[in-house]
Amino acid sequence: MSEELGRVEKPEVSSFKQTRKIVQVPLVYSSKDAPPDYVELFEKYWQQVDEMITKLEARLGRVTVILHESIADSGEEGYKVMQELNPQSHTICMARSKNGGRLVAFEDPALLADVMDWERCMMIGFLSENVARRVYESFSESSKLRYQHISKAIADLLKDGDIALLFIREGHAVQFPPDVDVFMVAPPALDEIHRWARERREGLEKPQP
Repeated sequence: MSEELGRVEKPEVSSFKQTRKIVQVPLVYSSKDAPPDYVELFEKYWQQVDEMITKLEARLGRVTVILHESIADSGEEGYKVMQELNPQSHTICMARSKNGGRLVAFEDPALLADVMDWERCMMIGFLSENVARRVYESFSESSKLRYQHISKAIADLLKDGDIALLFIREGHAVQFPPDVDVFMVAPPALDEIHRWARERREGLEKPQP
C-alpha cells in the first residue's frame, strides 16, 4: 500500500493495519556548480521534505529506523559518509536520530561498488556499440542483484512496530514486503525539479540558430 502525500487524499492512521511502515523519500542531489535556479528548487525541496516527514511522524509515530541509499555503514561512520554525499538528507536524519532513530546500512558494499563503477563507465561514453551493449548489460545485471539484496535486507531488518525513513533514488527496483505500508513523500517542489530538468534538456537538444 502506498500513499503519496499532497497528491491523494490522506486516510486516517487507523486505516493502516500493518505494523511495519516505510516513509520513502526520493533522493535529489545538487553540485557545487549547479545553476542558481536549480539550487533554489533543491533547497526548497528538502525543506518541504522535512516538513512532510514531521507531519507524518505526528500521525504515525517517530521514526525508529533510518535507511539511506549508497550508505554501506551503520551508525556514526554511516553519518559521516552521508554528510559528504548529501548534507540535506544528513540534517534530516540527524534530527531523527536524536529522537531515537538509528541509521542501519542495507547496502552490500561489493554490489554497490559494482553498480557505481558501471555507471562511471556509461558516463564516459563509447565509440563501440558492442562495448556499450556489454557495459549496459553488466550494469543491468549488477543493478538487479543489488536491488534484490536491498529488498531482502529491508524485509529482514524491519521489526514489528518499526517506522523506517528510506532515502532512495526515483525509479528504483526495490520490492517491499507485502506486509509493509509505504508512504511516498512527494512535495510540490519535486514536480518543479522535474519540470526544470525537462526544460533544460529540451533547451540543450533544441538546434541553435
